[in-house]
Amino acid sequence: MKRSKINLIIAALVATLSIMACKEQKKSDHKEAVKTENEVTDMKAKNKITLHKLDGSPAYSDAVLSMDAPQSGKIAKSGEVDFSFTVKNYKLGAQTESSNTNLLANSDKGQHIHFILNNQPYSAHYEANFRKEIPDGVHYLVAFLSRSYHESVKNDNSFVVKKLEVGTNPKDTLQMDMDAPTLIYSRPKGEYAGKDTENLLLDFFVLNTELSEDGNKVRATINGDEFLITQWAPYVIKGLPKGEVIISLELVDSNGNLIPGPFNKVTRTVILKN
Repeated sequence: MKRSKINLIIAALVATLSIMACKEQKKSDHKEAVKTENEVTDMKAKNKITLHKLDGSPAYSDAVLSMDAPQSGKIAKSGEVDFSFTVKNYKLGAQTESSNTNLLANSDKGQHIHFILNNQPYSAHYEANFRKEIPDGVHYLVAFLSRSYHESVKNDNSFVVKKLEVGTNPKDTLQMDMDAPTLIYSRPKGEYAGKDTENLLLDFFVLNTELSEDGNKVRATINGDEFLITQWAPYVIKGLPKGEVIISLELVDSNGNLIPGPFNKVTRTVILKN
């Protein structure tokens, strides 16, 4: 066989093998692309943020919170103020008897009072008498009983709403109508780590209104995902990524319009760590 024919045969074999290799590579690339696409889809599904109503908490329907001091709400000067509450049919410092103590971030100090001034992040108090630093000005206090895992007790007598006037001729920059529909933010709050990042309690207080399918609602926006809440109840947020989580709550009417009020739109940031 002449050398030229041999060369032609070798060239043809090389070309055939090259074509076959390209086809196999394309098949492999396609499989890899499909695999990557599926992995992204699975990851998105895994990281989807969901909101579920929390069940299983004791109702404490007869629990009572009342404030004894300061009585009038008028405080002569800023600084440390003595607060005194009376608690009935509810035990501060006790662990709430519920499986939710294992589901949610739970305080080892037990049940307590959430003390919220001007809809700012609450301070937790495990005794009925304590001191708080209060600056000059007109302030709006909302305090309510909380289970050990920070879920508020929601009944007609479990909370206190009080206007505090501190100092001489204090200015009311907030001008809250205490008879108008009002939203008060409670949870989530602060930083979470480990197991506590899996289930975050979303909890709030509503005053002077009811939530319903065809009435007022709470619009919750969690890292850009929007949820409409039509029942005043505690909820559990699942599927949150680690890092910074931004939560916005708005009290809206039946048409989705924000209801006027200084506290009816609030945004908080919490941090989730490994």
